[in-house]
Amino acid sequence: MQRRISKQINVGGVLIGGGAPVSVQSMCNTDTRDIAATVEQINALKEAGCEIVRLAIPDKRAAECFSEIRKSVDIPLVADIHFDYRLAIECAKGGADKIRINPGNIGAPERVKAVAEECGARNIPIRIGVNGGSLEKEILEKYKSPTADALCESALSHIKLLEDCKFYDIALSLKSSNIAVMYEAYKKIAKMIDYPLHIGVTEAGTEYGGVVKNSIGIGALLLEGIGDTLRVSLTTSPVREVTAGIEILKSLGLRGGINLVSCPTCGRCRVDMISVADEVNRRIAKIDKDITVAVMGCAVNGPGEAREADIGIACGIGDALLFKKGEIMRKIPIENAADELIKEIEDL
Repeated sequence: MQRRISKQINVGGVLIGGGAPVSVQSMCNTDTRDIAATVEQINALKEAGCEIVRLAIPDKRAAECFSEIRKSVDIPLVADIHFDYRLAIECAKGGADKIRINPGNIGAPERVKAVAEECGARNIPIRIGVNGGSLEKEILEKYKSPTADALCESALSHIKLLEDCKFYDIALSLKSSNIAVMYEAYKKIAKMIDYPLHIGVTEAGTEYGGVVKNSIGIGALLLEGIGDTLRVSLTTSPVREVTAGIEILKSLGLRGGINLVSCPTCGRCRVDMISVADEVNRRIAKIDKDITVAVMGCAVNGPGEAREADIGIACGIGDALLFKKGEIMRKIPIENAADELIKEIEDL
């Protein structure tokens, strides 16, 4: 797929836009004022593959703790600021790699300018976060609801506030809980500006439904070449957000790693395919290889249906067939199938 051409920003060493790989972000759900818990969660996010972590900064104490947290972890951190511009300035001084603000709720233009000047002096990018649930009153009155055009108008006005301050190190998000609105808004704004875009479906819900919504919205945009970094927003552990984001990128060929294909099973299946596939999926998670692995439930059709896989097994009664690129290599006792498959993968 051909990706949209955009400017590039640098977030603590992670490049966003300008042809850089699409990065995966998440946000801690710990209280930022609880330094130990927040550091622990940041490290868990990093271990899961997260590349940028955002922290809520609701007050001065959180901003002070942000500085201490910054010293304790080695992953880019974003300070999420609403209303109080002084918190943005303090976090910039405290080592933030990016500041997320909505310039419209920061207050007077001189306050926006103060944040822009502090970030500009320290080469800290700013993400403008436009959200369908918090649009300006006058824009809502004009459009009657948070439409795609309303989101775009809000974004352009916020961009102008920063550009008037001679600040151009900008990323933009236009999030909505309505997938169609979110998709249309990003499609529109992508033609209007060349700043990198942070994509996602906000307030998407609990894990199962939320992953579905994000996969549709994020996946549709990525297929259009739109999106430079992403967050899968879920009402669950943020580690699960990271896992989902990585899987979305892998499924589109935008991220390396093992791609697992497995059949949905049918009446021909005579083994507990769900357990076999789950075990293989768990054990390949830490194997860093750019290959496709197949776990099939039928020894008759399995190798043919998954012939494009680099390696796989087709499970039958008592035995499984190990195959590579559609060619059957040997039989394996079914109770050893997962172990043998993992061993073969590690030896590739």
